[in-house]
Amino acid sequence: MVCLITGSSRGLGKIIALAFGKQGSRVVVHYRDNKSKADDVASEIKESIVLKAEVGDPEKVNALVDDVINKWGGIDVLVNNAGITKEALLIKTSGRDFDDIVNTNLKGPFNFIRAAGRHMMRRRRGHIINVSSFAGIKGKEGLSAYSASKAGLIGLTVTAARELARYNIMVNAVLPGYMLTDMGGGSSDRARDIALRESLVKEFSGPDNVAEFICYLAKTKGITGQVFNLDSRII
Repeated sequence: MVCLITGSSRGLGKIIALAFGKQGSRVVVHYRDNKSKADDVASEIKESIVLKAEVGDPEKVNALVDDVINKWGGIDVLVNNAGITKEALLIKTSGRDFDDIVNTNLKGPFNFIRAAGRHMMRRRRGHIINVSSFAGIKGKEGLSAYSASKAGLIGLTVTAARELARYNIMVNAVLPGYMLTDMGGGSSDRARDIALRESLVKEFSGPDNVAEFICYLAKTKGITGQVFNLDSRII
């Protein structure tokens, strides 16, 4: 099984890549800036390749996908994990920051779904799993751009599921919950306190559990167009 995980040089993406590798999958470790970290992840996976691309650039995404197809003949699983955020009140969020966040969190998955989806359609099989967020459903103070991008990703997930089901391509979204990874750990104390207070079990989410679920979902049949909340916060 060939698995492409965007943003897999660190954080949750790294954990997902390692989980697929542990199961014997061939893994594409994607990165944007830090090749050294991507190489470190790949070194822990038996069969892997490290590829760079700016997810918001369709030409670079197409080239990356073509490289994978040329090497391994196809892509079985696409996990759109790459994401960025920046905390600021809506009225203090610059247009540039808004564009950067949406470009990565929403246009990036759009570009990868189009590029990988064409190959999956020809093979008439595949799994696409989009990493969205609780903020995409509930919204979060100080995260207007991030919340908007993740809400859009849920809409993109459902639409892609409807369009690709006829080709036996399953498209789902997961909400990982609040984790103390690079992104969550860099948030404000207030944001972490709110997430913990809203949790029914009073615990942060574990990236290993999220990765395990994504690996499981990638092996299922007939499950598509769904949004899975991997958290104890109630939607």
